[in-house]
Amino acid sequence: MRAHLGDHLVIESPATGASRRDGEIVGLHHEDGTPPYDVHWSDTDEVTLVFPGPDAHVHHAEHGQPGTAHEPSRPRTGSAEAGTPAARPTGTLNPGDIGRRVAVERRRQKLSRGETARRARMSPEYLAYLEERPADPTVATLIRLADALGTTVTALRGGGFDLPPGQGHALLHPQLRDLGPEECRTLLSTHGVGRIAVSTSDGRPAVAPVNYEFVDDAIVFRTAPDTLPAAAVGTDVAFEVDHVDEALSQGWSVLAVGPASVVTEPDAVRSLARHAHTTPWPGGQREMWVSIRPTSLTGRRITPADQ
Repeated sequence: MRAHLGDHLVIESPATGASRRDGEIVGLHHEDGTPPYDVHWSDTDEVTLVFPGPDAHVHHAEHGQPGTAHEPSRPRTGSAEAGTPAARPTGTLNPGDIGRRVAVERRRQKLSRGETARRARMSPEYLAYLEERPADPTVATLIRLADALGTTVTALRGGGFDLPPGQGHALLHPQLRDLGPEECRTLLSTHGVGRIAVSTSDGRPAVAPVNYEFVDDAIVFRTAPDTLPAAAVGTDVAFEVDHVDEALSQGWSVLAVGPASVVTEPDAVRSLARHAHTTPWPGGQREMWVSIRPTSLTGRRITPADQ
């Protein structure tokens, strides 16, 4: 018996041939596709390790040539020769949501297209096509990509968009350890989105997400004078940033506490705007730069106990 990722394992009654149970093969333990398999059962929504018996057989999904994921045919333009990528039309590309998520996660992992394609056992040309064009990859392709990128099929599909992170099961033997100041600075320097905690004019506590930069040991972000984050100016505030790995049930968080002030020096403002990694997601005129100089910097990380 041999199988690919995305195939279905079907268990039938030896007497009647009626299907008693079926599930999708989501994990292989041998490169040649021989058992055992990790099977996601349709009736229980659980994944178990299965050593198929004589009453089981594999229903094969469509697959491409060995070593590649099933790749749909692509329209070619011009006189591109068979076996070479077609010339891509000029202009703005319109990648699909799955392709965008794949590309973002690949860059976050600092992986090249070639390395990602090798890990996912697909051609680099198809990965480029998937990232740059609307596409509907097969389940087997998504499983391979998710495994290559250390994420989940649900995350690549955007199925958890409206759900808060961290809904997976906890590690069997988790380890919670404190992070030193240097590791906290390294994690802050990845930039992105963090949360600032302030007291509003009526004395109530509030938390707001902001796109931030980490420059010269200071946390800086853009806002407008009449916004909630602007209430940080002239006070001591808390700023938190974190990352949760849903697939591995791991994560880290960093908490910075310190005074916030407005950046007023013109050259500093121009430099911040010129080197910013992103613009504020809410849009609008947000030209007021706020700087937080941490007087306290702490962090924690959850990993398996044996790491």
